[in-house]
Amino acid sequence: MIGVAVGTMALVVVLSVFNGLEDLVRSLYASFDAELKVETSLGKSFNVDEAWVQSIHEVEGVAIVTEVIEDNALFKYRDFQHLARLKGVSNNYLDHDRFGAGYVWGNLDLGTAGRPMAIVGRGVGFFLSMDLDNEFEMLQVFYPKAPRSAGTIDPSQMYNSAVLKPSAFFSVDKEFDDNYIIAPLSFVADLLNYGDRRTALEIKVKEGYAIQKVKKRLREHLGDGFTVKDTDEQHAGLLRTIKIEKLFVFITLSFILAVASFNIFFSLSMMAIEKKRDTAVLFALGARNRLVKGIYMKQGAIIAFTGALIGLTMGFLLVWAQDRFGLVSLGIASSVIENYPVKMLWTDFLWTSLAVITITFLASYRPALIAAKVKPNDL
Repeated sequence: MIGVAVGTMALVVVLSVFNGLEDLVRSLYASFDAELKVETSLGKSFNVDEAWVQSIHEVEGVAIVTEVIEDNALFKYRDFQHLARLKGVSNNYLDHDRFGAGYVWGNLDLGTAGRPMAIVGRGVGFFLSMDLDNEFEMLQVFYPKAPRSAGTIDPSQMYNSAVLKPSAFFSVDKEFDDNYIIAPLSFVADLLNYGDRRTALEIKVKEGYAIQKVKKRLREHLGDGFTVKDTDEQHAGLLRTIKIEKLFVFITLSFILAVASFNIFFSLSMMAIEKKRDTAVLFALGARNRLVKGIYMKQGAIIAFTGALIGLTMGFLLVWAQDRFGLVSLGIASSVIENYPVKMLWTDFLWTSLAVITITFLASYRPALIAAKVKPNDL
């Protein structure tokens, strides 16, 4: 029973940790990504006009539509250079409640048309050794021009350049912190010569509306030329990896539990041998094979159900204590959370219980067959 209980508890705890990590990833990415993101099915960018954007805004459930231009650019601050993603966003970008699950230093401000400002990932700021309090140093941005048939030997004619004033640092996740700088849409459109073209539209859903229903309406409105992705679909690869890791951990711990169940197998097998005379007496009194098998199967069931119940209870209490009191720390000073995230799902308890019961049933079946082969003349 103790072996089954410990294995069951381990399954519950580990699966709860994977659930917590999955939720943490979702919350971190949701603070940077849009609830819904519209992109073209073919190509890199698409043309927009005010009437078309307004028609999207009028779709039921759409609260905010933010135009986005995103591309790689070279950044220079003092004597340091770094290649990162320049993300140009319209003025309502911060109305999406961005960076709610991360850290922010400085003022979240994109500036004005005359004095554009940038919100910089903390990693990019570290690479470039930026100082938000320095009013004299500006962030320089360089973007290559489209190649022309008539070449030039003047390097300054091969790229566009402009300057930004860093206004804030953000920290959400290393993937974003080390690669993104957010700037006003007009600034980026001029620098990249995008004009009326955009690489994406980021959409916030009105409160009280289901995201999946709004996504369906947008797909019907936009047609096959565009894709509409929710936050999970924008990072489907990472979330799929977490789910696969969770599955393999479940299988691995189930095998460990199966090894522990050998104790049940050997205990019941020894009992079947020791109680051979008693079993023969039962057969002599008229007992059938079904009755004798049932005795050993029920004993295995008692071990399984008792061990599973104890393990599930211990696992529940341990996960609850971790969630409430933070017993185990991540040990990462720069993390947005201090302790290992956990989340309990009833489906994990169900699958754990089924795994324990199935393994214990298989461990009990062979001893039951041994006992059923005893003959009345074995007295």
